[in-house]
Amino acid sequence: QLQLVESGGGLVQPGGSLRLSCAASGRALEHYSIGWFQKVLGKEREELACISSGGGGTNYADSVKGRFTISRDNAKNTVYLQMNSLKPEDTGVYYCAAKTGSNNCHYYDMDYWGKGTLVTVSS
Repeated sequence: QLQLVESGGGLVQPGGSLRLSCAASGRALEHYSIGWFQKVLGKEREELACISSGGGGTNYADSVKGRFTISRDNAKNTVYLQMNSLKPEDTGVYYCAAKTGSNNCHYYDMDYWGKGTLVTVSS
């Protein structure tokens, strides 16, 4: 089965940048749409970014448009989330998840999840 491991989280100052990685093993990521989700206490997981299995289509939540970029490197079997201009509201646990043969990333319908990586934006 597909396994996903997030990395790259940490403590960053407002306005700073982080690059999160979602490394896959077991299966090739090229067959999956991949989403990045944020979990904040008291809220359900929010979809931040999604990239289609073909890699040509992406979509972003309004809150991160222009600041975050999702990308795929099939040769490395890894999906990235470049996060710029970080805000305190970006603090949370970030998860990547995969959906077989889809162009969408709904938190309730993803097939595989990583364990998450913590991002803390200080104020």
